[in-house]
Amino acid sequence: MVGARELFGRLLGKEDVLAISRRYFISNGFDGTLTCIGVVIGAVLSGVPDGLTVVKIGLGAAVGLGTSAVWSVWEIERAETRAEIRRLERAMLTDLDDTRIEHEQRGARLLHAVSSGLGPVVGVLIPLSPFLLAGTALSLVEAAVAAVSLGIGILGVFGAYMGSISGQRWYVAAARMALAGLVVAAINVFLPG
Repeated sequence: MVGARELFGRLLGKEDVLAISRRYFISNGFDGTLTCIGVVIGAVLSGVPDGLTVVKIGLGAAVGLGTSAVWSVWEIERAETRAEIRRLERAMLTDLDDTRIEHEQRGARLLHAVSSGLGPVVGVLIPLSPFLLAGTALSLVEAAVAAVSLGIGILGVFGAYMGSISGQRWYVAAARMALAGLVVAAINVFLPG
């Protein structure tokens, strides 16, 4: 039986496994960051009295998005890998239970689920951090501006990274991703209410 460290070391060396995990992390990180921008602006504009309340609201969003990301990817990958193993078993006319193939499929599923869950948590927690200083070093509005700026920065980093691995101009990809944060912020500022 292969040890967990050896299994994950082997999985981290497989580009196809890393590509899927990377997609889940970035996609769900994008969702978490945009959600956080919306939560922050909505909370401040609705008259939330202090930064700690904004952090609590944001943490609720992080828990919901993170749980959704892990759970959905676990179930999606479980179904897909089971179907793939069944196809292989039919082609090979053998049972693949407790084989290297089955262990790698299970390990990849875990890696994908963890990556998927980390994305929105990072996308929410980093922009929320200025609200820990609200009321002392920053006003609520200043914390919101800092949070939105951090969110837009995270989106830009996601874009730059994806642009660099795909051979695109990283700064163009960064600007495209960051633009989504600006759009969400503008829509939230101008929403009636």
